[in-house]
Amino acid sequence: MKVFDIAIFGGGLSGSSTALNLSKKGYSVVVIEKQQKRDLVSCAGGMAASMADFISTDITSVIETKVKSVHFTWKSSDKVIADIPGGSSFWVVRREKLDKLILEEALKYGTTIIRASEAISINKSGEVWNFVCSDETIIHSKFLVIADGSESKWASYLNLGPKKPKYAKTLAIRLEGLGNISKDSVRFDFGSIKYGFAWAFPLKDSVNIGLGTFIGNHGLENYELNKGIIDGFGFIDSKYKPMHKKLRIWSGIYKLNHENALVVGDAASLCDPFLAEGIRPALISSFYAAECIDKCLISNTSNLDEYSQAMTNNWGKSMAWGKRIANVFYRFPKTGYKLGVKRKTAPQRIAQILSGEMNYSDIAKRVIKRLIFRSQS
Repeated sequence: MKVFDIAIFGGGLSGSSTALNLSKKGYSVVVIEKQQKRDLVSCAGGMAASMADFISTDITSVIETKVKSVHFTWKSSDKVIADIPGGSSFWVVRREKLDKLILEEALKYGTTIIRASEAISINKSGEVWNFVCSDETIIHSKFLVIADGSESKWASYLNLGPKKPKYAKTLAIRLEGLGNISKDSVRFDFGSIKYGFAWAFPLKDSVNIGLGTFIGNHGLENYELNKGIIDGFGFIDSKYKPMHKKLRIWSGIYKLNHENALVVGDAASLCDPFLAEGIRPALISSFYAAECIDKCLISNTSNLDEYSQAMTNNWGKSMAWGKRIANVFYRFPKTGYKLGVKRKTAPQRIAQILSGEMNYSDIAKRVIKRLIFRSQS
């Protein structure tokens, strides 16, 4: 009976990154991916350049835009512009290319992948996990990594992360051309989507447009409203095929490991609760997951508590403040835009958060105080 060192459920960004990090260390890794291939990933594609330090391969070939400025609008007008510090510290990537590049690199280092399949039952015999897959393959491994995205059933089954995940609802569209979006900028539009916002992130020859709401499903099924937002981005009367998705957003600090198993990326409910950023937590969690599993395999132990603590320190503490800002901002969006975006230093701060140069904890107390005081006065 062959026993892999690590089995990973999901071959998206967090799963493939974890596989690459561990296979480069010489471990036997198997990835179980339910899709045969990923033609299009519904993701804005924005990532801080600093995240390249968490990827153990060169991703230059998949960077489509080096962002120089962030544009904010209120219902497509009242523009505010902030320059990104550091010149090109925020990038836009085409997610399907990034995921494919990282997974192919993992395969070069010996990772095994089982495509068009998923685990349908799991059990544990002593220190070994046993999985039966939908294609009748049986897999055994010492460690298990749950990386099967926001629709994960195994994270809750193993009591990893929140028992009742909270979700943001999103609608993603990719349109050819750039509309009225500047090539080296990204845009956030507030006010049109209740309890959320719209965004436009340019690739080389197209734009990723998204709409997201953090409370309910407001506006995402409203064709006329969506059309108005898309028109506001310069795509007048464009035909499009929307992709609807639920994102597990960060809702609190929870244990992310249990019995030789841990959860990473969207399945771990790590998505930014204010700006819906998913790439950064996917890469950070896959990095620390690999580091902790490596330590356990070297020392022949199985305690992965260090992983949960690392994610609390390096992500959760900042997101706790991000959640507080989101709760106030999206309930009082007009006040939020006036005090949280139009304020002289505010857009620069948001740009620094996007580029990874600041955390929410650096600005949260001042921002929340202003928003609450003004919204109640």
